[in-house]
Amino acid sequence: MSLAVTGIVFAIIFPAELPDKTALASLMLGSRYDPRQVFAGVAGAFLVHVCLAIAAGSLIALLPQRIVEGVVAAMFVVGALLLLRGARGGESGEEEELPVSSTLPGWRVAATSFGVILVAEFGDLTQIVTANLAAHYQDPIAVGVGATLALWAVGGLAILGGRKVQKILSLTWLTRIAALVMIVLAGFSLASAVTG
Repeated sequence: MSLAVTGIVFAIIFPAELPDKTALASLMLGSRYDPRQVFAGVAGAFLVHVCLAIAAGSLIALLPQRIVEGVVAAMFVVGALLLLRGARGGESGEEEELPVSSTLPGWRVAATSFGVILVAEFGDLTQIVTANLAAHYQDPIAVGVGATLALWAVGGLAILGGRKVQKILSLTWLTRIAALVMIVLAGFSLASAVTG
């Protein structure tokens, strides 16, 4: 396992997830229920998604290297465009309505949090980027650890202090930085595909 790959993956996934609907869903859940129970559900859902993305990326990595690099470059460009489009369009307000009650048993809060994030994250940009990184680096453990830690960090920030973080950090700029990093990685992948 490469710690450098883990750090790179964390640095890509963390800013890409900050403006995402799942971060907002985590914020909403954390404001209504016990943050520890919410985090347990959110963390479990993110782990499931990272495992699915790593499996998909590992399958892509079985293709010939030039094809893999070409697919990876295209996916990075698409990911960057999706990030930039989302930054301009704002959030679509797709959060699921949950009961306001804070008297739910802990297991129900965790299960509700798990379900909301599991559904919201399917086919999400960070899941696609994680699969892409797994195919590019061919180090599923390093990519999985980096992506999981990044998603957990965003979920934890959203649950515990999302409103304060938004006042300090501009989500628009974080989104632009993440898109720029993806464009740079697309360039490296394209160069690798051409030069073999």
